Amino acid sequence: MNLAKLGEENIRKYGEYLSLIFEGKEYTNTEMRRAANQLANALTRRGIGPGDRVVVMLPNCPEVMQAYTAILKLGGAIVPVVFLLGAAEVLHILNHSGAKLLITSPELADKAEGWPGSVILVGGERPGALAWEELVAGESDRFEIVERASNEIAVILYTAGTTGQPKGVALSHANLASNARAASSLYELDREQWALAVLPLSHSYGLTLMNAGNILGTRAVLLRWFNPELVLETIQRYRVQSMSGVPTMFVYLLNVPDGDRFDTSSVRLWGSGAAPLPVEIVGPFEKKFGGRLLEGYGLTEASPVVSTHRYSGERRLGSVGQPIPGVDVQIFDDEDRAMPVGEIGEVCVCGDNVMLGYYRMPDETAKTIRNGWLHTGDMGRMDADGFLYVVERKKDLIIRGGFNIYPREVEEVLYAHPKVAEAAVIGLRDPLMGEDVLAFVALKRGEQATEQEIMAFCQEHLAKFKCPKQVRFIDSLPKSPIGKSLRKELRALVT
Repeated sequence: MNLAKLGEENIRKYGEYLSLIFEGKEYTNTEMRRAANQLANALTRRGIGPGDRVVVMLPNCPEVMQAYTAILKLGGAIVPVVFLLGAAEVLHILNHSGAKLLITSPELADKAEGWPGSVILVGGERPGALAWEELVAGESDRFEIVERASNEIAVILYTAGTTGQPKGVALSHANLASNARAASSLYELDREQWALAVLPLSHSYGLTLMNAGNILGTRAVLLRWFNPELVLETIQRYRVQSMSGVPTMFVYLLNVPDGDRFDTSSVRLWGSGAAPLPVEIVGPFEKKFGGRLLEGYGLTEASPVVSTHRYSGERRLGSVGQPIPGVDVQIFDDEDRAMPVGEIGEVCVCGDNVMLGYYRMPDETAKTIRNGWLHTGDMGRMDADGFLYVVERKKDLIIRGGFNIYPREVEEVLYAHPKVAEAAVIGLRDPLMGEDVLAFVALKRGEQATEQEIMAFCQEHLAKFKCPKQVRFIDSLPKSPIGKSLRKELRALVT
């Protein structure tokens, strides 16, 4: 089973329709297929075939989806790379994956300096590189999909390492197809209305958007990157009904000056994932922009969706919803024993969506997948109705004098402060208590506050042992390429 067949099923089921808008240009599903077929023919002529790895490192643009489809059709493996990574990380991925080809843009090509493989450039030229436009010119727009076994690698997606180099998550055709079909089965919106795509396509989000979009026949307005005012303008212009983002994006939108001047009444669903959503912003956000802000949970190793709230179902604030069909979630203790309902342990996942393993890293794979269960490294609990609550990353737990402190609990209080725009909490070494709480706070534009004011607010709402010992003010939190707050960079500021 080749994942690319989802695109063929899409055209047979829905016919030709307008499926994508990017920077004012419209693309139908059949136009996207023809472009992908031309690229598949061009790559085949250059010796790219079944099993070959191709790195795609581009900002958001239609060529990302065209490249993904072409690589899959010829039997290759996609290696998506978020364009914001540094040169050292990019070179590691190119070399570790054994890639034969890199598809990128002229402004990003320097990150591959010294790499001996072939380079294709989208939207420009450079000595020694091939131009996408010239490469596909004259190629046939028909291509026969190469058959692949369901358990063969379709994608190798490198996760940002908290320490050391990124690890390559190997996902099969079956992993991705099963996850897309399961997630799609819960879709309740109008497929003919526009969704807004702002997250990086060169990540698991792009694969989900492509695969689920093929299954559902949905339409997307694509932005090159996230810009809060442009997001609101686009929603107003196209009467967008849904948008997926990370919590940071929703915080930024909430703090856009006069953001309610835009008409966002068309939005029914805002989907949040990739990091904990501060409960305190949900009410103000929905009051300002309308729609339902619903949190879900996933990780690259799970292809990626694990759980979500149902649009027409009950929302439990602080929860990431219930597992999607075909995915089992259990909470285990340190001895891999199932925990009782309501007790905190490690979130573990089982299902056809669980990765093949970490590429060329058997020891790491064995540590992470045990007895068929993917150990996520996230701490959480489940209630009696199967709603999952992700409390914290296991490594982010703060232990003060023998008491466990979950950073998210402290951060929720900080977000409730009327002057706070962003907040993150880490453990601070303490000779007496082992660790203590250090809070990093970014204030809203034009606001001023003292450390004592923030600490006093926390003391009104938290047990004393959970309150920050120190508060440090910064302009904004450091973030990953997809917008997650990076605690490791905050830790680097104090070590």
